[in-house]
Amino acid sequence: MRASFLHRHSVCVLGASGHIGQPLSLALMQSKYVTDLRLYDLVYATGVGVDLSHMPVSTRVRGYEPGSIDKALKGADLVINVAGLARKPGMVREDLFNTNALTIEELTTEIAKHAPGAIIGVIPNPLNSMMVVAAETLKREKAYDPRKLFGIISLDAIRASVFLGEITGKDPKTLEVPILGGHSGRTMLPLLSIALGDEKITNDQQELITHRIRRGGDDVVKAKNGSGSCSLSMAFATLGWAEKVLRALDGEKGIVVSSIVDSPLMKPKLDLFGSPVELGREGVERVLPLPKMNAYEEEQLDRCLPDLEMNYRKGYEYFHTCKH
Repeated sequence: MRASFLHRHSVCVLGASGHIGQPLSLALMQSKYVTDLRLYDLVYATGVGVDLSHMPVSTRVRGYEPGSIDKALKGADLVINVAGLARKPGMVREDLFNTNALTIEELTTEIAKHAPGAIIGVIPNPLNSMMVVAAETLKREKAYDPRKLFGIISLDAIRASVFLGEITGKDPKTLEVPILGGHSGRTMLPLLSIALGDEKITNDQQELITHRIRRGGDDVVKAKNGSGSCSLSMAFATLGWAEKVLRALDGEKGIVVSSIVDSPLMKPKLDLFGSPVELGREGVERVLPLPKMNAYEEEQLDRCLPDLEMNYRKGYEYFHTCKH
């Protein structure tokens, strides 16, 4: 009896025909935790849905386009917003702000109307600023639940495990690297010392890995020669995040994931902060206390906070000026 109620989850992907949306949708189709997959985008979502429907899996899938976003969202347990422009060579995440802020605001308004109880995962860059836009939109629509809004920074965590594994010789699947801060430049802070426990790496190694994580997106954009950004690794990381959320919705205990959430850790200075959180049936069960860090990590945390505050301020300024 109990098993029949597990894994019955509806997931909606916004931006499903894009460079992240398509591989993410493919991955979600194969997840045992997803039984109903809804795909929404301005174009081609219907076609992506038909394409995926030919896979011999039990997950139901359907694509939706403008005029039917209400159907895509209604009853969704989890909404993952990947809609937005991607970076090109020479661009930084902040260059995407104006276009992606409007997209986040519009789609979050629709989520508030049609799926007010859903857990929301936000991906588009610049993520730190986009989280503010999403939160303020939900507050305006009187649909803000601080437990249910997540900025997905799992790509930083898996990069950290891979790069740390390369230096230590350990299997990256066995390395859980907590991430603090946000998802832009110096605001990304991987706690490599936590992942290794009693083992140590040198200060130079820690600086090198931290720099590689912070530059990871730039390296992919450059390597693809302008044809795309981190679509495949982001889809993989987001699937891992989504499955953790869905397992927690099933009642599984003790699931921890690093995400940007409404957090007490840096209040009153910062309302949002990325760190490990324990998941529950309603989203964030609790924000874990800051772990013990080494001297390098403590220094980097101090340096990241002004940048994070600046990123958040840009989101607040967008939302509370001009047409707002």
